[in-house]
Amino acid sequence: MRRPLIRKLSLVFGPRSRLQRIWLSLCLVSVFVFVLIVLSSSPSRSFDSVTLTVKPDIHVNYRRLKEQAVNDYFDLTSLSLGVSELKELKLCGKERDHYVPCYNVSGNLLKGFRNGEEFDRHCEVSKGEPYCLVRPPKDYKTPLSWPVGRDVIWNENVKITKEQFLSSGSMTKRLMLMEENQISFQSDDGLMFDGVKDYSHQVAEMIGLGSDAEFHEAGVRIVLDVGCGFGSFGAHLLSVKLMTVCMAAYELSGSQVQISLERGLPAIIGNFNYKQLPFPSLSYDMVHCAECGILWDDKDGLLLIEVDRILKPGGYFVLHGSSLSTKKGSMANPIEEFAQKICWNFIAQQEETFIWQKTVDPQRCLSSVQAIPPCTEEREDIQSYYQPLASCLGGTTSKRWAPIQNRSSSSQITPAELEIYGIQRDEFYEDFESSLSALRNYWSLLTPLIFSDHPKRPGDEDPLPPYNMIRNVMDMNARYGGLNAAFLEEGKAVWVMNVVPIRARNRLPVIFDQGFAGVLHNWCEPFPTYPLTYDMLHANGLLSYLISEQCSIRNLLLEMDRILRPEGWVVLSDDVGPIEKARSIATQIRWEARVIDLENGSDQRILVCQKPFVRK
Repeated sequence: MRRPLIRKLSLVFGPRSRLQRIWLSLCLVSVFVFVLIVLSSSPSRSFDSVTLTVKPDIHVNYRRLKEQAVNDYFDLTSLSLGVSELKELKLCGKERDHYVPCYNVSGNLLKGFRNGEEFDRHCEVSKGEPYCLVRPPKDYKTPLSWPVGRDVIWNENVKITKEQFLSSGSMTKRLMLMEENQISFQSDDGLMFDGVKDYSHQVAEMIGLGSDAEFHEAGVRIVLDVGCGFGSFGAHLLSVKLMTVCMAAYELSGSQVQISLERGLPAIIGNFNYKQLPFPSLSYDMVHCAECGILWDDKDGLLLIEVDRILKPGGYFVLHGSSLSTKKGSMANPIEEFAQKICWNFIAQQEETFIWQKTVDPQRCLSSVQAIPPCTEEREDIQSYYQPLASCLGGTTSKRWAPIQNRSSSSQITPAELEIYGIQRDEFYEDFESSLSALRNYWSLLTPLIFSDHPKRPGDEDPLPPYNMIRNVMDMNARYGGLNAAFLEEGKAVWVMNVVPIRARNRLPVIFDQGFAGVLHNWCEPFPTYPLTYDMLHANGLLSYLISEQCSIRNLLLEMDRILRPEGWVVLSDDVGPIEKARSIATQIRWEARVIDLENGSDQRILVCQKPFVRK
């Protein structure tokens, strides 16, 4: 929609050519802005930003007029930046409501992928597909605030049929009730008729603990739940302060990942099939599989080798399934035999649940004739980003090899650990301090908007759940996880997916060792998640990084638009040039956008955007 100033200028210009109108408007608005800046007593250094510091009320009307002039200026300059072709982007059809690029099953089949590979990630197949703006499904509703939204979701927000719901057979899938327009899940606050809480307690006892509240004492802080059902086991583990990431293969409908994210639970698309997972070696304290449908003894044990690679020393592999024998002696022999080859210790069995523990002694496998050999020439800086599955044991020569039982229950990284990572102490803590300062600054800007519909309780500076409208957060250039730590410091009820771009310095190990969720990703490609699954996207320096990688900022913002919920927020921090370009694109894809001057002498700016609920 054209702004009032633009409409007035168009009347003055009459029937002049489009190019003449653009440049004449640009000149007039530039002069107008220049006069305003000269007369202004504001410390802002440029007209392309709005200061974060609140000024006295007597200048409110003036500031609004100045902001209007700046917005009109950018509307005109965006035409000369070559961004106008974005206006031709159309809204996606209904077939794109739940579509995930790089997981084009029909396209993969046409390219000859078979035997499960058609469900793997193949971005080369989807390359060149036309872009469009994803719109919510017809009856989409804003998710309920956390923690209510953990237990109740809107049926139309996800793609699941009644038949799929009724055929759900796993323990975590059965914890669902479908009503007229909602799906409700059982929680610890209600009747756990299917025993997730009891099951978690059983697993804790099997590894020698008194209860699942003692997982931290055993060194278990972060869990990968493979084929997570619809997230009920992970939701329970989160209640005992275990970061649990749901990972499941791409599904055309009835997606475990989509439903988990809709509940506000950490989840990502991933597949134990032909490629390594986008996690570094020695990442997780526990890998859990309950009726996850994976044939672990398939492919000559390569899948179990991949589990071993991402498990920390002393970590646990928990396998639950009715297809396993109830007697240890007659248990699925190929799995047990291969577990011995990768030097796992069999811990316990109760009914259909089996637990193995990864060895804490890397020399044990080296001395065994039948053991799988360790990988040679392994380097810490080699990133496992969808590489072919390895037939050797990874991580055995890592400096980070340390049993999980030997660390404290605190998530704080010690100076000795920073030395192992090769990270300067000042650099690590600066990431946290700067993230905390930035969070407080832009959160003060967002808070009146985010909580505008929910009055504060007396004495509350920040409404607590269930008033919090941000739950799923992605830090797209996470560095050392400083934003995640800052959210925890501020007591925000959010979780953060910490993304480390490939070919950047691999900081994921230090992120995982703090008990945070994280993943490697190439931002020249789409992210492995469903549309409309994140409430807030944050990135510091990512735009400049993409320019150095010769990747498209335009494509990045369109991908962000795909995965962002309606009324979700984007916060980008970068140099002036990339921020101005991003702002031009943001307005073209119909986001509300504002540029904020940090007022500290920095050349950086913060771009804050909100995606509209409805786009016409």
